[in-house]
Amino acid sequence: MLVAIFTISLMAGIFGLVLGYAAIRFKVEGNPVVDQIDALLPQTQCGQCTYAGCRPYAEAIANGDAPINQCPPGGQATIVALATLLDTEVLDLNAEHGEHLEVPLLAVIDEQTCIGCTLCIQACPVDAILGAAKQMHTVIAEECTGCKLCLPPCPVDCIDMVPTEQTIDDWKWSAPLAQQDWVQNA
Repeated sequence: MLVAIFTISLMAGIFGLVLGYAAIRFKVEGNPVVDQIDALLPQTQCGQCTYAGCRPYAEAIANGDAPINQCPPGGQATIVALATLLDTEVLDLNAEHGEHLEVPLLAVIDEQTCIGCTLCIQACPVDAILGAAKQMHTVIAEECTGCKLCLPPCPVDCIDMVPTEQTIDDWKWSAPLAQQDWVQNA
């Protein structure tokens, strides 16, 4: 009888160790689908989709709370990629959330007109505007995503959105949508 109790206790201990190791080794953080959706989004954190950033929007898509066509910076290419990933219907970009521009925009502040109110700094989701209260402000061009969220709060309309100039360093040829079929068949 003692041998049976000892054997069962030993087996329970071994199985417990194996299960504990497996729980640590094969641990899954969060929802992997959310990570895949988030990787497809443009990471502008602009809020045009009505969510605070790309990660919350990805979580809403994964939970079925939001459609895949609310991201103007991503455009139709992102919608097609999301539809392919989620095996859903390709939708047109929802015009209520903005328009997709082929050439990215950059906020430019007229420093002579700026009164230093800091409202644009507070509205910028990526901290691309530099300045202090009652001092002129400027935009860090490398950080600006062109989301236009700094325009409405500016009381003196000193911010203009200008198209960025394409250089050899940032120019890219967009892949045709048919390439996805070719990659899947390869």
